[in-house]
Amino acid sequence: MQTQNQQPVIYSVNGPVVKVRNTNVFSMMEMVYVGHRRLIGEVIGLTDLETTIQVYESTSGLQTGEPVEPTGAPMSVTLGPGILTNIFDGIERPLRALEQASGAFIGDGLAVPVLDEEKEYDVDIKAKKGTVLQPGEAYASCQETSAILHLCMVPPNLSGRVTYAAPDGKYRLHDEIIRIEDAAGKEHSLTLCQKWPIRRARPAAKRLAPSRPMITGQRVLDTLFPIARGGTAAIPGGFGTGKTMTQHQIAKWCDADIIVYIGCGERGNEMTQVLEEFTALKDPRTGKSLMERTVLIANTSNMPVAAREASIYTGITLAEYYRDMGYHIAIMADSTSRWAEALREISGRLEEMPAEEGYPAYLPSRLSEFYERTGAYETLNGREGSVTVIGAVSPQGSDFSEPVTQNTRRFVRCFWGLDKALAYARHYPAINWTMSYSEYLDDLARYYESKVDPKFNEYRTEISALLKEEQSLMDIVRLIGSDVLPEDQKLVIEIARLIRVGFLQQNAYHAEDTYVPLDKQFRMMELILHVYHRTKELIAEHIPLDAIRESGIFETVIKVKYDIPNRQLERFDTLTQQIDGILDGLRRKKKEVL
Repeated sequence: MQTQNQQPVIYSVNGPVVKVRNTNVFSMMEMVYVGHRRLIGEVIGLTDLETTIQVYESTSGLQTGEPVEPTGAPMSVTLGPGILTNIFDGIERPLRALEQASGAFIGDGLAVPVLDEEKEYDVDIKAKKGTVLQPGEAYASCQETSAILHLCMVPPNLSGRVTYAAPDGKYRLHDEIIRIEDAAGKEHSLTLCQKWPIRRARPAAKRLAPSRPMITGQRVLDTLFPIARGGTAAIPGGFGTGKTMTQHQIAKWCDADIIVYIGCGERGNEMTQVLEEFTALKDPRTGKSLMERTVLIANTSNMPVAAREASIYTGITLAEYYRDMGYHIAIMADSTSRWAEALREISGRLEEMPAEEGYPAYLPSRLSEFYERTGAYETLNGREGSVTVIGAVSPQGSDFSEPVTQNTRRFVRCFWGLDKALAYARHYPAINWTMSYSEYLDDLARYYESKVDPKFNEYRTEISALLKEEQSLMDIVRLIGSDVLPEDQKLVIEIARLIRVGFLQQNAYHAEDTYVPLDKQFRMMELILHVYHRTKELIAEHIPLDAIRESGIFETVIKVKYDIPNRQLERFDTLTQQIDGILDGLRRKKKEVL
C-alpha cells in the first residue's frame, strides 16, 4: 500500500483514463505528468481509494507501474504576447514547434515552450515605482502584431505597490518587468506573461446588457437574425449544409477585433483549408494577413480525444484574456458536437451512468458553463470588451431533436438552422428563415434605428412577414397548384422570390457580395418593398402580374446585389426612378387600352 511519501504509480489504463490507487497527494482538477514520457494529464476524480486522471496525449504504450507526478497547479494556459498568429492544439501546445521537434506526426511527451521565449518585444512600461496597482491594471504594453496592441495586466488575484519597474526597452517573455509588494508584504515578480486555469472564468467588473450587433456583412444574419456583441449563436446542420463555410465567412468579415477559431474534432483537410485561407486572406482593416489578429486551435479528429474536450476551454480562456484588454473577440467553435462526443467517450471509459443517446447526464451543465463565459463586460481596468461565441452543431442525419442540438438551444439566443435542401439548391448561406430565430432583435432595435435608419426594424418585420406568408401559400400551391391563387397572392410569392434570391442568397466569391454593409442592406430592403407596394397598386388596378414580370423589373432587383457597388449607394435612387418610370408606363398603357 502506497503512502503519501511514496511515488504514485499507474494502476490501470483505459484509453485516455488512467487510475492511481492508495495515494492522497493529488487535488481535484490538478495538472499531472503521467508515465516516463511525462504525458500531460488532469485529475478528474478522487476517492479515498483511487485517483482518476484524464490524459491529453496518446496513452499508447503506457504501462502499469509507471510514475505519476503531481504539479500542484490546475490545468492552465500561458497568456502573453505571441498568442496571435499562432496555431495550438487543444491544450495550447504550439503545433509549429511540435512539428519542428517531431516531424509531421506529433510525438508524445514533447516539452516545447508555448510561446516564443527568445523573441524580443519593444515594451512600454506604464507602471512607476511606488504606485499602487489594482487587479487587471496594465503595467506594460507592446505591439504584438501591427493590428493588436498587447497589454500586460496585473493578474486578477493580485494587487499591491510597485517596488521595482524596469525602464522602457526590449524584453523577452520571461524577463522581469515590475515587482509588486502585496498587502501581506510578499513580493511578486511580473513578466510579459501569466498563467490562468482554463476551467475558471476570468473575473470582470460588470456584465453589460447587449446593445450593439456584431456585424458580419451577411444579409440573412445582420438583418433577419442578428447576434449582439457578447452574444451566443448556434449553427446546426447536417453534413454538407455549410456550417464550416458559414463560420469561415463570419470569421473573415465580422467586425470583431480578434478571431479565435477552434477546430474541435473536425477533419484534417478542413483545418488545412482554414489555415490556407486565413493566411492568404487580407484583413480589410489593415490590408495585411488576417492571421495577425487570429489564433487557431486545431484539434482534429485523429488527435487525442481528451484534448478535444479541453480545446473549447482553452479557446475561451484566450478570448477572455484579450477581452480584458478591451478587445471584442469572436469565437468560432467547430463543432460542439465533436466536443460532446469526446465527453461521451470519456464518460463511457469512466463507467458513468449514460443519459440520452449515451451522453453523460452533465452534458447540459457543461454546455452552459461554456456559453455562460460569453458576454459584453466592463473589465477590471475600466475598459469594455466582449466575447461572442458561434458554435457549430453537427446533428447526425440533420436531426435537430438530438441531445446536443436541443441542449445547445437552451443556452444560446441565436439559432441559425441550416437546411440541406437549400444547400443542395446552391442557396448560401443555407440558413432556413422559418426555423431560425434571434432573441436579440429587441435589444438591438435602438442601434439599427439610430445608426442605420429609423425604418430599418419596420422593413425587417415586413420582409419576415412576406416570407412567412409565402410559406403558407406554398402549402396551397403544392396541393392544388398556383393557377387558383388570386393575383395579389401570386405577387406575394414573386416578391418572396426576390427576397430569397436577391437578398438572402449571397455569393462569397463576388467582390461586392461577399461582404455587404448595413447601409446597403437597408437600401436593398427598401427597394424590394418599394417594388412590392408599387406593383400591389397595379395589381389592384387589374394590371396582370405577367405584364409586370415581362417588364423585367424583378430580375433587375435581383441583380442589384451585384450591379450596385457597396460604396455607390446613390445609384439606388436612380434605379428606383427607373423602376417607377416602367411601372407608370404600364399604368398609362392600361388606360390607353381602356
